[in-house]
Amino acid sequence: MASRSAAVVTVSDSVSQGLATDSSGPAAVAALEDLGFSVSRTMVVPDGIESVSEALVELADDVSLVVTTGGTGLAPRDLTPEATRSVIDREVQGLSEAMRSETFGRIPFGKLSRGVCGLRGRCLIVNLPGSPKAVVEGLAVIGPVLAHAVDVASEEIGHHGSG
Repeated sequence: MASRSAAVVTVSDSVSQGLATDSSGPAAVAALEDLGFSVSRTMVVPDGIESVSEALVELADDVSLVVTTGGTGLAPRDLTPEATRSVIDREVQGLSEAMRSETFGRIPFGKLSRGVCGLRGRCLIVNLPGSPKAVVEGLAVIGPVLAHAVDVASEEIGHHGSG
């Protein structure tokens, strides 16, 4: 597993059925590449615990970072956080908290995002909302620490930056 390899999973019933165009997935790919990640895989899956958890398990062995877009809201089928929690070993709450806190006072609906972040083995999984703007803003918030987090999780460097 290359330490700066990434995958993007778009979680959307309408995109998976061909009824809508994926705009959040390409936004995530572009933002990750700007942060120095090599995005080796993208996929679209329907909403739901099983479809999302299967994608995360499949990708976590191959890349050091998986970013999901969509399924983090309050709709009945928005189950990406539940799917993520079902496959991670440990949560990384600070990343989720940072993304949500950045929106407080600016983006009223940002308070409704339920996305989680966590580790499955050495792979970091990050849930982002489904809007392209929210994807870019979320990755901008955690971007300054994302490479370091992935390096530490993959044991490329020590937890305090010592090799």
